Amino acid sequence: VQLQASGGGLVQPGGSLRLSCVASGFTLEYYAIGWFRQAPGKEREGVACISNNDDSTYYVDSVKGRFTISRDNAKGTVYLQMNSLKPEDTAVYYCNAKRSGTIINYWGQGTQVTVSS
Repeated sequence: VQLQASGGGLVQPGGSLRLSCVASGFTLEYYAIGWFRQAPGKEREGVACISNNDDSTYYVDSVKGRFTISRDNAKGTVYLQMNSLKPEDTAVYYCNAKRSGTIINYWGQGTQVTVSS
């Protein structure tokens, strides 16, 4: 069982990145997926999530209108499209898969996003 996050990098303010989270060893369609981030010296915070039943989404206020979470169950992949990036978006981004109604919970290894000029 593995979640592999990728797509991070260095980008200038106002730029875009697309993060990917690929699931292996389990069926992604049965899991709600969340993206979290942790900046140096700060607690990990939830950024966005997408349900597994109706694809409803949730975003933290600080990223609403700029980030979009989506999923492709056939490819076992969840995406986080990040536009209009700001320096305060700099963090390590993690994906998480949680099966509804259970304690089954998987974390990816994290991908670094740095927004700087």
